[in-house]
Amino acid sequence: MSSEDRTVSPAAGGAEAGGTEDGRPKAAPGTYLPGDLDREARLARMLRVDHAGEYGARRIYEGQLAVLGRSAAGPTIRHMHEQEAKHLETFERLIVENRVRPTALQPVWHIAGFALGAATALMGEKAAMACTVAVEEVIDEHYARQAEQLEEDQAELKETIETFRAEELEHRDIGLEHGAEETAGYETLSGAIKAGSRLAIWLSERF
Repeated sequence: MSSEDRTVSPAAGGAEAGGTEDGRPKAAPGTYLPGDLDREARLARMLRVDHAGEYGARRIYEGQLAVLGRSAAGPTIRHMHEQEAKHLETFERLIVENRVRPTALQPVWHIAGFALGAATALMGEKAAMACTVAVEEVIDEHYARQAEQLEEDQAELKETIETFRAEELEHRDIGLEHGAEETAGYETLSGAIKAGSRLAIWLSERF
């Protein structure tokens, strides 16, 4: 069994407990604890999951546009979709340059992302925005953890991640400005979407 295969479930502690997503204490960038992934495997996971995440985000907005594309919210959703498409283009280039395989679950995220976007859009503009807020808050947490793990000679990738993180936070703020928190059952909907997003991250890193 390789070091990349020695994983635990996302329920076994992790970042919320002050450690890594696998439940171990955080190590400083460039240092490794017993059982940690080596540098190459860690980078592969980062690029694989980021590529998957941006692919899924693009599909969510495509689902929302299919329902709300001609509504007053259409231009706003289209703006966010265009930014996600640029993020995806970047990670498509990076996985090729670094010879990282994409997640085997991409066909699942192709369907699930569109379905989530369309389903929340069918609930109304505010529900679509609630979906955006929930997803982007999880992505913000995820990119922040990655930025902490990158080493000094990975400054270019760190800058890319920080730039994309700022744009994801812009999307979150847009959602809040458009009444996301006014959605009926907001806390329940947001919690479910966040849980699903965190599970998707965990799976996409590993498979």
